Amino acid sequence: MSGRLPRLVCTAAMAAGTVLAPLPAAAVPEPGEPSVSRLLTDLQRLYREAERATETYNATEERLKEQRAEVRRLDGELSRVRLSLHDSRGAAGRLARQQYQGSTEISSYVRLLLARSPQHALEQGHVIGQLARERAETVGRLTGSEKKADELARKARTALDKQLALAERQKKDRDEVRGRLSDVEEMLSSLTAEQLGEIAELEEKGVQDAQRDLVTSGALGAGPAEASSAGEKAVRYAMRQLGKPYEWGAEGPRTYDCSGLTSEAWDHAGTSIPRTSQEQWARLPRVELDGLRPGDLVVYHRDATHVAMYLGAGEVVEAPRTGERIKVSPIAAHPILGAVRPDGDQASEAR
Repeated sequence: MSGRLPRLVCTAAMAAGTVLAPLPAAAVPEPGEPSVSRLLTDLQRLYREAERATETYNATEERLKEQRAEVRRLDGELSRVRLSLHDSRGAAGRLARQQYQGSTEISSYVRLLLARSPQHALEQGHVIGQLARERAETVGRLTGSEKKADELARKARTALDKQLALAERQKKDRDEVRGRLSDVEEMLSSLTAEQLGEIAELEEKGVQDAQRDLVTSGALGAGPAEASSAGEKAVRYAMRQLGKPYEWGAEGPRTYDCSGLTSEAWDHAGTSIPRTSQEQWARLPRVELDGLRPGDLVVYHRDATHVAMYLGAGEVVEAPRTGERIKVSPIAAHPILGAVRPDGDQASEAR
């Protein structure tokens, strides 16, 4: 693919103090040395493992964000209930003091008997009944607030435990990504500038062949489809990011990973979509390749670990992988799993 490995090739050449020479017509590996195609396969496998680990990290990061929000919500609700409980306890204390202070007085029943008139007795009875109801309600509120506070405290502790577990999982996922990328760097550093050049050339040829086969098969449909209004906004946002570096776990504005770019683009278009490529594939409406329109997301690999945004004319904009920058690529730059449409069935005519 054009621009797939040149940056890495140049870096390796400069580190070795060499100048890249034109590739030989047919490079033959030394005895016992792996072929260029084998090296490319191994390098692509390492990149895939790093990308898979990145998407796992992103998924954990999203769950951790949600869990932190849940802990904040529960803490806020618990604070409000505890304040209500404090007020209820104060009211209950006042009632207890009133009852104690009035314990030596003549009973409410005797006061009713000694009332000046039946009407006055009824009025006194109403007041006494009202006071009794208020006391019962105060005690009820106190009991209810105590139960609710205990339940919320239990939920808050459980939520916090889950947050701590996710934070630990996130650290392990982060270490996994770093380990996979270290494997990539180790392999690249072991290759000569000539080998890197041959790998880049072989990879580009593979993409060109795949793109030609896809286009000639008619799988992309007969003509361009018109984008929805939201799709146009998403595409414009993604295209403004061209040239920015790929960084795993990043959501902009300076760096992005593949799903960070697509999710942010659609968020700026007014449509919130899942953060990871796997969740985008799992939860967004599917669309056939022959019905693609600009803004749709093309998902790659059997485990849905890479995603790009369709531009039309068989091209996508993507944040490719570590060491590269956001760019326009052929739609067949990676093995296609399928496509999804973030704004669903919204018609392009809605523009």
